[in-house]
Amino acid sequence: MEELKYRIYAVLAVMCASGLVLVGQLVRWQIIQHNAFVEIATAEHRDELVIAPRRGEMRDQSGYLLATDVMQYNISASPKIISDPYSTADRLANLLNLSRDELLNKLTSKDLWVPIANNVSQPIGETIMKWDIVGLKADVRTKRMYPEGNVASHLLGFVNENGYGFYGLEGYYDGMLRGKPGLQKGERSPFGEVIPWGISNFIPPSSGTTLHVTIRRNVQYLIEAELQKAVQTYQAKRGSVIVLEPKTGAVLGIASYPNYDPNNYGTSDENLFVDPSVSDQYEPGSVFKIVTMAAGLDANVIVPETTIYDGGSIEVGGRVIYDWDRKAHGTVDMTTIMAQSLNVGIAQIAVALGKDRFYTYIKRFGFGRLTEIDLSGEGPGTLKTPKDATWHESDIGANSFGQGIAVTPMQMANSVAAVANDGLLMKPHLVKRIVDSDREVEVKPMIVRRAVSEKTAHTLTDLLVTALEQSDSAALVPGYRVAGKTGTAEIPIPGGYHPTLTVASFVGYLPADNPQVLVLVIIDRPTVSRWGNDTAAPTFARIAKQLVILLDIPPDSVQVTMK
Repeated sequence: MEELKYRIYAVLAVMCASGLVLVGQLVRWQIIQHNAFVEIATAEHRDELVIAPRRGEMRDQSGYLLATDVMQYNISASPKIISDPYSTADRLANLLNLSRDELLNKLTSKDLWVPIANNVSQPIGETIMKWDIVGLKADVRTKRMYPEGNVASHLLGFVNENGYGFYGLEGYYDGMLRGKPGLQKGERSPFGEVIPWGISNFIPPSSGTTLHVTIRRNVQYLIEAELQKAVQTYQAKRGSVIVLEPKTGAVLGIASYPNYDPNNYGTSDENLFVDPSVSDQYEPGSVFKIVTMAAGLDANVIVPETTIYDGGSIEVGGRVIYDWDRKAHGTVDMTTIMAQSLNVGIAQIAVALGKDRFYTYIKRFGFGRLTEIDLSGEGPGTLKTPKDATWHESDIGANSFGQGIAVTPMQMANSVAAVANDGLLMKPHLVKRIVDSDREVEVKPMIVRRAVSEKTAHTLTDLLVTALEQSDSAALVPGYRVAGKTGTAEIPIPGGYHPTLTVASFVGYLPADNPQVLVLVIIDRPTVSRWGNDTAAPTFARIAKQLVILLDIPPDSVQVTMK
């Protein structure tokens, strides 16, 4: 009996303890944590959807579409709530061009959710939505599309799967282009669909800003075609072309080859994403003589008629500098120095300027710092000055003809554009107009500083024109006075310079008396000929001959008549 009594007590104790636990839980659920559990229950029936905004478009000067968003759909299904999987499989197979058997296996599976097809075009996605089949879902998504494929890929950049812009304009203006997402809140049915007349809240998305860029589509096509032809013809590693409007700093075209297709960036070599025109630096070689000559003229160290003796070599800071042909040229004036691209002559100008004035002028032209062009990933180049511990007295001689100094193509083009623009250095820019729902802003040309006087700019322009004509340059354009300079820069390697490989270039502008356009051509490591006059100069001429037609630039004889 005693044992039975203890068992009864034990059972009663367990029941009492269980009852206390149950009461405690009820108190917790219904009183202490009542609001929290109500919120959880409510959330089960509440739907919150972030609505992606439409990314802003990009258009060229004429309004031609360069980048836009297109609608695509991801199709999926909940097999357990599809009433007629056989009919649905038939309809989807015909529309999506997929295997009926494969679709039927998915639609009759025991899975709660199955993917059907991704990245379906807008018309097909909207057709599926109109069927209104319970359990069949079409989720809309946007995809960035570049109508011209590879054209202007470095300029534009791309947008990744998460909607973020990288490189080019997409990267630089990502915050403006992306817009602001919207939000839709509402009550959800057991099938996961929003109840139309339930409690809801909707905040519409704000589309991103539309950018109208300074690029002209026909100019971009031209320079990309000619650049590709030049790189292939001269068997070079790569190349770049920049077309600027000297008076405003507007970029009319900018191209590098090889390039990539931003529509399919995932299958491209990621090394091609960086734009060499603004990110890569190189030793410019003899095109830099324009800057040294400008400094000498502006500081009144020389005039065009000044003569010097060129013995074929000169020692500067313990380093012997030679002319490219290793010959002595005797007494020469400034025009001859430029026409024959004499290193010895240009080094003497730099020495006469002195280190302080020489590097002051180099900085005035924008070297050693960002141009602040509105493109992602711009580099500042490399400029050593007497204030740097690594600077040596011999650097002034080497720097005078573009050796021992590293620049970006954009820096080089913009500096020479300052000479074409009466001595005024402009800020290069790619966006002409910014348009969104609230405003429309016109981007005005911006003067950075005066590099040299107007008189110096005009004097140097005439000198450059004469020098090209004296050298019978391959860059000459019939009917137009062209001001410019070739460059053949050796490529630095550990311990010195490569014995054969070069970066060939030409920079020039026309018409010289009223410059409308400036073109920089860079051919990196050509193997057919290492010289700028054989590769970059004729490429410039081919581009310039077509540009004057595309941009409606009359020849000199007509311009004189118009004046």
